[in-house]
Amino acid sequence: QMHLVESGGGLVQPGGSLRLSCAASGSFVSISLMGWYRQAPGKQRELVATITSGGSTNYADSVKGRFTVSRDNAKNTVSLQMNSLKPEDTAVYFCNAFLYTGDARLLEVWGRGTLVTVSS
Repeated sequence: QMHLVESGGGLVQPGGSLRLSCAASGSFVSISLMGWYRQAPGKQRELVATITSGGSTNYADSVKGRFTVSRDNAKNTVSLQMNSLKPEDTAVYFCNAFLYTGDARLLEVWGRGTLVTVSS
């Protein structure tokens, strides 16, 4: 089995910063795309940021200039540095990855999520 485990969520004041981390574990050969999604109460899950194995990134317009996604291919981790946080960033943040298995399948895996609350 393959797992993604997030960490780093919590409560932060508006304008503050948080760093989320996600580690992949299990039986896989390599990781293709990794990223972060979020789901606010009563809303659909939405893309926050993604990063390819080569380091190319993509961001939602709402977080551009405030959030930075990065990954460590050697450690199979992806991180999300969130600065200038706003109340509307409050959501459960999910790690996502596409993993290559030993038999050449590409599987999409989700973490269980970590709650980020931005409030004074």
